[in-house]
Order: sequence, then structure tokens, then C-alpha cells
Amino acid sequence: MSFQWTFIATFLYVEIFLVVLLLLPFISPTTWQKLFKSRFLMIITSYANYYFTVFIVILMVVFGDSIREVYKYNISKESLDIKTSQAATLEHVHMRLFRAQRNFYIAGMSLFLLVVLKRLVVLISAAATLTAQRDVALKQAENTSAHAKKLMEEADTKKANKDNEEKDEERKRTSSASDKLEEELKRVKEDLEKSESELEQSKRDLQTLKKQASATNNEYDRLLKEHAELQAKLESGGEDKKDL
Repeated sequence: MSFQWTFIATFLYVEIFLVVLLLLPFISPTTWQKLFKSRFLMIITSYANYYFTVFIVILMVVFGDSIREVYKYNISKESLDIKTSQAATLEHVHMRLFRAQRNFYIAGMSLFLLVVLKRLVVLISAAATLTAQRDVALKQAENTSAHAKKLMEEADTKKANKDNEEKDEERKRTSSASDKLEEELKRVKEDLEKSESELEQSKRDLQTLKKQASATNNEYDRLLKEHAELQAKLESGGEDKKDL
């Protein structure tokens, strides 16, 4: 194998290794994204971009030449089969055809894996971007959920405080009304006790007046009786004087 095809085959092996490496499941797309955007790799890419483009053009030219060689030796093989030439010449054509086909497969796979590698890098970068967006969305959702939960807790706290204030006000109003009722009841009791005391005093005064009236009547009856007796004595004394 010539130097150029050895180099292209080595490049193919490197491509296969990179494809396998990019397909490893335990390396996350975010890790690859960090590597792709690293300063070191960006510097290498910026400097090697021109040479890499030239290499791809050369690879395409070599691939086209390998196609031409395969077509050329296929026609030669068919011509030799028809003419039934010597075995050495036919073997030489077969060897050339094998090398042309080998070069065709090496160059073709190298170009194909270049497309695959580029597509893998694009997909990995997109996956890393989506992962980052998902993480940001999840974080925002968690923050929104936490904020909503905090607002709900504050609303519940305000509602509980408002209910407690209303209960306190209702309790105060009830207590004030109860105090007023107790004061009114106490005042009514005091008025009732005062009225009962006045009634008892009135009863005692009435009883005293009754006793005084009874004593006065008795005294009056006694005086009337004495007066009647004196009147009778006076009348009887007057009659005695007339008889004399």
C-alpha cells in the first residue's frame, strides 16, 4: 500500500475510533458540548480548517480516481475473460482490480464517516442545547412552583390572620355585649333590691301606721266611753239636785 493510501486508511481508522467514542453512552452530550466549545479545540479548528478542507478535496479526487480504476480494471477483466489470455496477465488484472476496489472502499468510507461525524457533532450539540434548555426550564418551573407555593402559604396565612382578627373582634363584641348585659342585669338587680327595700320599708311604715291608728281608735273609744260615763254622771247629778 502506497503512502497516500496508508495515510487515508489511518484517517479512516481515526474516524471509526471517533464515531465509536462519540456513541459511548456514559459520556453525556453536555460534556461533549463543553469539549467542542473549549478554547483549545476552537484554536485548533480555526488553524486546521483550511488544511482539512484541502484534505477533503484531495480525498474526493482520490475517491473519484478509485472509481475510475475499478471501472477500468473491470473492463480489462471482461476483455481478458473473453480473449482467454494468459493466467499471469489475468492474475495481474485481478490484483489491480482488488487494489482499486480496496482504495474505493477506503476512500468512500472515509468520506461517508466524515458526513457521519459532522452529523453526530451537530446532533450531540443539539442534544446538549436541549438538555441545557430542559434544565433551565425545570429550574424555572421549580422556582415558579416554589414562588406559587410561597404565595399560597402567604395567602393562607393572611386568611388565617384575618379569620383570627374577625374571631377576636367577634369575641370582643360578644364580650362587650355580655359586659353590658351583666351591667344592665346588675343595675336591674340593684333597682329590684332597692325597690324591695323600699317596699319592706313601706310595709313597715304601713304596719306602724296601722298600729298607731289602732291605738288612736282604742284611745278614742276609751275617751268616748269616759265621756259617756261623765255625761251620765253629770246627768244623774243634775236630776238629784232637782229632786231636792
